[in-house]
Amino acid sequence: MVSRVAKKGSRDSKPAKPARSAKRGAEDLLTGSLAPADLRARSVEEEIGTEVRRLRKGLDLTVAELGTAAGISAGMLSKIENGSISPSLSTIGALAKALNVSISSLFAESDERRDCSFVKAGQGVRIERRGTKAGHLYDLLGHSLAGDIGVEPFLITLKQDALPYTNFRHVGVEFIYMLSGKVRYRHADRTYLLEPGDALFFDAAARHGPEELIKAPMEYLSIIIYPRR
Repeated sequence: MVSRVAKKGSRDSKPAKPARSAKRGAEDLLTGSLAPADLRARSVEEEIGTEVRRLRKGLDLTVAELGTAAGISAGMLSKIENGSISPSLSTIGALAKALNVSISSLFAESDERRDCSFVKAGQGVRIERRGTKAGHLYDLLGHSLAGDIGVEPFLITLKQDALPYTNFRHVGVEFIYMLSGKVRYRHADRTYLLEPGDALFFDAAARHGPEELIKAPMEYLSIIIYPRR
């Protein structure tokens, strides 16, 4: 008796799944988000260039200003910061002196300087913002220490006598995660009913804020992300 062979394209046939390599699987585990995982080992030149750029920006100096202080051209400094040339020891010494740091600090491993901010429960910094007068309490839970992107995570508490306030407006984007209570939140020409577990992510350039305070106590996380100027 001849067995039936599934024809190509029939429902009985299933295309073989390509084998997933172990290498690809390992790559997928490098990051928990869509952010690129730049884990390539950097050269000494790149490490020095990255540190020089970080220190220069921290002092609010332009490439031309630091170059003048160190006695090198702006073009050479740009190449040093990009890691495309290997600066001489005398040049490194001149840059360290202009930046008011030791020569050895320019060779420090960048991984040792990764930003980290830790705040114990209940120890966030209470700050004043535009909504404070309306009974909105802001506890800053951390801050980004350096870089071109600023991040401000807040725990926002709306007091029992809090008032609606929808005139917040600032650069960047904002992420809100509702923890307790119930609030109708306005963004531009739309409103959203926020209950525990709900999340809202929006362009913060449009006017926004809690329009209707429905159920107390009301708490939510607000994470503001913006480019540093």
